[in-house]
Amino acid sequence: MTRKQRRLYFVLLGMVTLGAAVALVLTAISDSLVYFYSPTDIVSQRIPEGRRMRIGGLVEEGSVKKDGKAVTFKITDITNAVPVAYAGILPDLFREGQGVVVEGRIEKDGLFHASEVLAKHDENYMPKEVAEALKKSGQWNDGKQAK
Repeated sequence: MTRKQRRLYFVLLGMVTLGAAVALVLTAISDSLVYFYSPTDIVSQRIPEGRRMRIGGLVEEGSVKKDGKAVTFKITDITNAVPVAYAGILPDLFREGQGVVVEGRIEKDGLFHASEVLAKHDENYMPKEVAEALKKSGQWNDGKQAK
């Protein structure tokens, strides 16, 4: 084996090793990604069941039903609503008409099963897509109301 052939084999071996390392890193990253959707995105797109995601919007008025620790409610961006089921203790700021972000999965029954509920104290922290939908519908509260 000539010197050039050995060098070529080492370069090729290095490239294969680097490619394998990049593939492992990308696989690890894709497994830990959690995508964010608005209720309109959920209704309009075909999202696979069981995929971990976050949904943000407002808790729909009159939709909260509590049964012990189990709670069902709807998240809306005024245009569309997504039903959510959660078993656990809700944050103190959780209430109807309040901004919320839930993390979980959509199951075969069409219900979003939340594993975590995060209540937002005002619309300043609302996801951009949800805030735009609220502005279009005239429901946006910019915090400049007289007290």
